[in-house]
Amino acid sequence: MYATSLGEDGAELRPLEVWHAEEVLANIDRGREYIGRHIGLADAVSDLAGARSWVKSYADKRAADAGSLHGIWLDGKLVGGLLFRVWDSPGGVCEAGCWLEPAAAGRGLVTRGMRVLLDWAFDERGMHRVEWYASAANEGSLNVARRLGMSREGVLRENYPHRGVRANTELWAVLAPEWRAARARGAHDDH
Repeated sequence: MYATSLGEDGAELRPLEVWHAEEVLANIDRGREYIGRHIGLADAVSDLAGARSWVKSYADKRAADAGSLHGIWLDGKLVGGLLFRVWDSPGGVCEAGCWLEPAAAGRGLVTRGMRVLLDWAFDERGMHRVEWYASAANEGSLNVARRLGMSREGVLRENYPHRGVRANTELWAVLAPEWRAARARGAHDDH
């Protein structure tokens, strides 16, 4: 299977496949409370069957050209992932997202991995707009959007019921011309 290096620290970006379900469950188990603070993934992947079903849903999306799932490995261990939750080729719009276990946080892994995927989305697949939705309370995810050069476009007030509380969601996005201009300026070179 192919892997893309994310730097000299041994981090790699690889496709996340159904046969990785046990690794996905172990990753979620290590960070269940942390990951579940803002997103429903920790609740959806509560056991091996849930992990397999969730990863398979993205295999089905990939087959339909409607989304994809990518793992972040550090020293051979799955520590998180990146995804295109929505992928609309005809419209040129997709939605990116992420999760990461706490032991891997603060290393720039999500930002580095998303740069690889955004280059691919814009350059290889012809996307025009990549959106990023994050809980207004998820400072880590909001910081990734900032580091990726995304613009904050607004707040969806109390749109996301999560564990009995309605959370606000911030919408961030970057357009292909903005991404390419930032890359030409070298803005993607630092974490």
